[in-house]
Amino acid sequence: MLKVNDLVVRYGMIEAIKGISFEVKDGQIVTLIGANGAGKTTTMHTISGLLQPYSGSIWLDETELSKLPPHKIVREGVAQCPERRRVFASQTVEENLLLGAYTRKDKNEIQKDLENVYGLFPRLLERKKQLAGTLSGGEQQMLAMGRALMARPKIMLLDEPSMGLSPLLVKEIFHIIKDINSQGVTVLLVEQNAKMALGIADMAYVLETGKIVMSGTGEELLNSEDIKKAYLGG
Repeated sequence: MLKVNDLVVRYGMIEAIKGISFEVKDGQIVTLIGANGAGKTTTMHTISGLLQPYSGSIWLDETELSKLPPHKIVREGVAQCPERRRVFASQTVEENLLLGAYTRKDKNEIQKDLENVYGLFPRLLERKKQLAGTLSGGEQQMLAMGRALMARPKIMLLDEPSMGLSPLLVKEIFHIIKDINSQGVTVLLVEQNAKMALGIADMAYVLETGKIVMSGTGEELLNSEDIKKAYLGG
């Protein structure tokens, strides 16, 4: 579904992404793991059009995303759930969710998707009239994921969904990611909690200083001695 080919991204003279290639197949959960500064978020921002590649290409099925502005990339079926949630604090929970559907015109289907999101996240239904800025960190993460789902994406980009959350909430969020995937949404996950990410991933790629240095199934990397030493505290 998603193919990244020889992607190079620069900040001025600094090469942040150094010619990486990977793919995400329809229905998969694929994770990018790596230390801070490895280039994970830069990769996500480039896929979603927030950054322009210096060279290389990004394809979603037959459409080249690297030539499109962000709002058209959303229309093609790519929704990003950003690092640190980025909810609209002064808007209600429901207003935030409806903003996720801003590129859509199918009102009846939008209402169905809203009900689906409330089914996935019952706490959001309880707080639908509450200002997003007053939610807990875990609730804001659920809201950011629900807002991305409202775009009805083919693929969801999740950037550090466990950041700042308690271990109990992290387990809940990862359970929800699997539920979202089981509904037919392909997932590309960037995550510092390598153990949790590899535990649900079909495929995984390890980024170090802008390069992919290892890849394999989630299970293969979870059992790799190199990965255990570098990322799992083994």
